[in-house]
Amino acid sequence: MGEILALVEARLRTALGEPDARAAVTFLGTDRIEVLRFVDGDVVRYATLGMSAQPMADPTAVLADPVKGPRAELVLSVRVGLADTDKVLRPLAVLAASPQVEGVIVAPGASLEVGEPLWPGAPFSSVLVAEPGGLVEDLELDEPMDPVRFLPLLPMTHNEAAWKRVRGAQELQERWLSNGTDLRDPLRGSVSLD
Repeated sequence: MGEILALVEARLRTALGEPDARAAVTFLGTDRIEVLRFVDGDVVRYATLGMSAQPMADPTAVLADPVKGPRAELVLSVRVGLADTDKVLRPLAVLAASPQVEGVIVAPGASLEVGEPLWPGAPFSSVLVAEPGGLVEDLELDEPMDPVRFLPLLPMTHNEAAWKRVRGAQELQERWLSNGTDLRDPLRGSVSLD
């Protein structure tokens, strides 16, 4: 486990630079989850470290495979200085712990809900899990382990989350794109869904 996390942290440092802050959260019955903060110009990125220590298990499986199965870490990017986004550390850790706590598999297209604003005054309490590979490349591990995927998180307003449940992740992403939505704006309003 420690060896995998060392490789994951090295991959994050290679892709994003040196973290300028880190925090750790431990939930009862789960492994420790850290959140690293990377500042790149006017964008701050928060990346989890610890979610990939164990493979995500199919919630219907009788026994979880300790080696095989998808592994992931979460990455959230927002603009610096517009909101107190550093308060996102605990909600991010909650999302990263959800495979251990709730037995879910976090994959692209999924919605994750924290039940409270991601940070004070945030119009978002949920995120859309986007496709990996753009910002941080997958980390290949020795066989038979699956690679670690670095999944970008896109904050969704309540209306966007409801619309996504009905129309799907692809249509929501197309709506954001066609409207030129700045998904890194921590205070943005909902995209037009008419």
